[in-house]
Amino acid sequence: MSLNGTFLSRIQWILKIAACLLLCMTAYRLFFFLHYCEPAVPFSGSSLWLGLRFDARVVAIVALSMFILSSVPVLNPFRKPAAVRIWTVILTLVFLCILLVYVSDFYHYDYLRQRLSASVLIFLEDAAISAQMMWETYPVVWIVLTLVIITYGWFRLMKYWLRGSVQPLQTMRKKNRVLVTVGFVLLCGVAIFGKIGQYPLRWSDAYALGNEFKASVALNPFQSFFSTMKYRFSSYNAEKVKAAYPLLASYLEVPDPNPQTLNFDRPVSYPTTGATPPNVVLVICESFAAPKSTMFGNRLNPTPFFDSLSRQGAFFSRCFTSGFGTARGVWATITGIPDVNRPRTASRNPLAVDQHTIINDFKNYEKMYFLGGSTTWANIRGLLSNNIEGIKIYEEDYFSSGKEDVWGISDKNLFLESHAILSRAKKPFFAIIQTANNHRPYTIPDEDLDEFKKMNFSKEELAANLFNSNEELNAFRYMDFSIRKYMEVAAKGPYFNNTIFVFIGDHGLRGSAGDLFPRSFSTYDIQAEHVPLLFYAPGKISPAWHTGVCSQLDVMPSLAHLAQQNHVNTTLGLNLFSGIEKERYAFIADPDRNTIATVGNRFYWELAPTGKTAFASVTDDEPVPQTTEADSIRRYMEQLTHAMQETARYLLLNNRKKNQQNR
Repeated sequence: MSLNGTFLSRIQWILKIAACLLLCMTAYRLFFFLHYCEPAVPFSGSSLWLGLRFDARVVAIVALSMFILSSVPVLNPFRKPAAVRIWTVILTLVFLCILLVYVSDFYHYDYLRQRLSASVLIFLEDAAISAQMMWETYPVVWIVLTLVIITYGWFRLMKYWLRGSVQPLQTMRKKNRVLVTVGFVLLCGVAIFGKIGQYPLRWSDAYALGNEFKASVALNPFQSFFSTMKYRFSSYNAEKVKAAYPLLASYLEVPDPNPQTLNFDRPVSYPTTGATPPNVVLVICESFAAPKSTMFGNRLNPTPFFDSLSRQGAFFSRCFTSGFGTARGVWATITGIPDVNRPRTASRNPLAVDQHTIINDFKNYEKMYFLGGSTTWANIRGLLSNNIEGIKIYEEDYFSSGKEDVWGISDKNLFLESHAILSRAKKPFFAIIQTANNHRPYTIPDEDLDEFKKMNFSKEELAANLFNSNEELNAFRYMDFSIRKYMEVAAKGPYFNNTIFVFIGDHGLRGSAGDLFPRSFSTYDIQAEHVPLLFYAPGKISPAWHTGVCSQLDVMPSLAHLAQQNHVNTTLGLNLFSGIEKERYAFIADPDRNTIATVGNRFYWELAPTGKTAFASVTDDEPVPQTTEADSIRRYMEQLTHAMQETARYLLLNNRKKNQQNR
């Protein structure tokens, strides 16, 4: 007897169950909204549609599993009577599992105002206490009784649908079976991927709705739970944070230190002048490595325009990123907190999605983010949409320019199209432009080759100046070319005279620092986090070349100072234009080397995963002298490094937006 004789009946059975599950999940979503919604808040159709796609992913996984298992002859309920009983039990257990997850999600949100996450597993560590709390708080008996009734109803429904399922042999052409199979698998595949495009549907897409409750309505508990599984140990040691607090509160100059509440708030206010607030354009440059730049003596002169620009603004030659990687660099710059999440980035961690950023203290500003590709990359959209109030995101599908490669439109076109949008702004704006061309595959658009002339050097010349290939060199030069083209058109634009421009690298690049820097930069890979930082605003910022150490974390408080915007700094960043004479330290948590470190004006201290420490000079190649002063600095840097690490872990999960903290 042919297995395929009942093929169509099997497909219809699977689709019927899938539709029933999807209907149940949608009913729960509506109930969730009605139960937890605040009065007068309208229902969001976009939340329902996005939630339906999250639900369809779960249902598609169930349907595809059913299809694969029922293809086995002994498990085909339309050919084997015994399989009917097996599937009735299997589907009842699956439904019970789904039901338990949804009930857990409902009460998890009731307790924490957060959809179900892997952090719930922590409660199992004190199972007895957690169980007693549940018993004393919720109607456990009624909940269990309801679950039993609903599960029994589902059991009867599954049994009814499979009654009389064993049928006489039916015929179906092989070609038709193949077409139906392909169509079914494709349908499930699309539902699991979640959307048509380069990136799959992710939890962060819910936060693109721009409202936390809308995001909560849209999320599926399975999606939120499994998305947080890899981060369930991304926590902090409260005792270590409290022990580190006095040192860090002193370093950050917290005006009202409190080791019990772990207060890091530093409110800053400025007198009202009545002047039009300045615009801000923050450019985060892909792989803007200091040793490969003209400003630091690279003999191939890759960035002549930026070199000239750096002499017209406040240039910080010893700026370091707090980690290696674009997502970590964007995170640190926007939030002011080092991304110490391991192994994946904080931007991918749903538990860290709520962050206070000083950008929101720029009141009555338009907020914009420009990226030539897609912000779905690394879940950056979730960070932006959920935390920057009213932000408008412009990405590859918005722009008229064609895509050049996987990273979207070219940097030059990104700048020009961003400029056109900024020129139409009706009020002050805070704009972030993130470049990408200085990255493999190192694409140089054909349309620019008449003006941008590629250069070619020998392998020896390239290696002597820290480049691996002419393609890499020309991509680095194209970044400089794109910045020049932007500044030329911006200088003629309506916003130029009242704008603060900031340029910073998202990270440096690994490899030797050659003879341009002390040996320690190569030995400990410090150049991987060494980037240029420039604040440029003719008539507003006096040209100066600063050699004191600073960090990505310092960008936002420094911008708020330059723009004279009242703000509350809750993070590890400092204002670079206040107390310039004070020595600052840059914290680095290198995710690849798995080290933590601090860089100072004279020394570098590092802790390796083996427990081995290093203390080296960053000014010359001489060994650190054995003096009382050097030993005192070493101990301080060691303590500060550990304090930064523990506090960053804490702040990633406790630096929530101000309007969230008092909910």
